[in-house]
Amino acid sequence: MIYIGADHRGFNLKEKIAKWLFGWNYKFIDVGAQALDTSDDYTKYAELVGSVVGKEKDSLGILVCGSGVGVEVAANKFDGVRASLGKSIGQIKAGRSDDDMNILVLAADFTKESEAKEMLKVFLETKFDRKSRHKKRLQEIAKIEANN
Repeated sequence: MIYIGADHRGFNLKEKIAKWLFGWNYKFIDVGAQALDTSDDYTKYAELVGSVVGKEKDSLGILVCGSGVGVEVAANKFDGVRASLGKSIGQIKAGRSDDDMNILVLAADFTKESEAKEMLKVFLETKFDRKSRHKKRLQEIAKIEANN
């Protein structure tokens, strides 16, 4: 399952993402915001997406806020979450294949719609390569999470 969420600054891009996912026949859950609310906080949506993606095997998340930084920081507080701000197609491809990135973060204020669409497609289509060195790194991250 794919979980998507955004605050007021990311709301319009999240709505476009939902349409793209629907058009591409992906199953997803939109955790909000359900309407534009200029007083909402990104932390709510980062928590809603991060808490589920961190626990639900093979789930993915997409979070959007103005800079992307707030939701990235908040989502990464959950064990099992590997959220990363999408900067380019190559960076996202590497993040998925090498690091099993499970939440794509988009900066609505700094990302063109066409770029967001391309990055989303790559995020969804790229799989974790399961190379032993990459699996080992994920195990090491899990140890860090367990000790904090």
